[in-house]
Amino acid sequence: MKKAYVFPGQGAQFVGMGKDLYDNNEEAKALFEKANEILGFRITDLMFNGTEDDLKQTKVTQPAIFLHSVILAKSLGDNFKPDMVAGHSLGEFSALVAAGALSFEEGLKLVSKRAQAMQKACEAAPSTMAAVLALPDEKVEEICASIDHVVAPANYNCPGQLVISGTHEGVDAACEKLLAAGAKRALKLKVGGAFHSPLMKPAEDELAEAIEAAEFKTPVCPVYQNVDGKPHTDPKEIKENLIKQLTAPVRWTQDIQSMIEDGATEFIEVGPGSVLQGLVKKINKEVSTSGHQ
Repeated sequence: MKKAYVFPGQGAQFVGMGKDLYDNNEEAKALFEKANEILGFRITDLMFNGTEDDLKQTKVTQPAIFLHSVILAKSLGDNFKPDMVAGHSLGEFSALVAAGALSFEEGLKLVSKRAQAMQKACEAAPSTMAAVLALPDEKVEEICASIDHVVAPANYNCPGQLVISGTHEGVDAACEKLLAAGAKRALKLKVGGAFHSPLMKPAEDELAEAIEAAEFKTPVCPVYQNVDGKPHTDPKEIKENLIKQLTAPVRWTQDIQSMIEDGATEFIEVGPGSVLQGLVKKINKEVSTSGHQ
């Protein structure tokens, strides 16, 4: 019986996130305060008492989810004994810090840099994403490849749920073709840009420098990375995969399938929300899921 800990990405945020931890755990409070210093603004005020719009800004959302997840994992103390970890998109940074591959400070700085670089890339190229339901992955890939504008598979969330990403023209054209091909839904998402698509290349270049300069260590357990859905423990490989992550699709279905093949029977989600528990169940009904929020 192996335990797999999974960490959520953007979209899991909610007003009040992390407040219980801050109020009831001295170590957690100290880490939140350290984060306020590192970021140069009081992110805790926005997390605990901000508006939904405050939390939706990429430069706030990403560090907020990272902090909630990582501080929660630290607060579990000796109860946090992962045999393997993975994170969805941004959550991969939380997973790396929780598994000891990256320090809390370095992780937060990289997440903040990532958020700012992505925000910049979004502003430079107006773009969007859409969720496609009930079509085989191959069909979605084929249709995206047939469109003249930029559009590509971005998140392989679970069988029958794939998110695509690209320019407004590309996503609109793909959605039309996907619905004609029998998709149950092809729904544009309320996001500020085309995450995990070629349009994120400027952000990837900017983040690559910071990742190269950061110190990565061997994690305490394998980290299943989004880029290839495979386990990694070598710091050099982890860095390379993390750099590619911004323009490559999130292979979440493959991550979970690989973890199950390697013996995971219990999946524990650490961080805001319970989206990943739902996805894990859709990928494999047999495994058990739970969460710490």
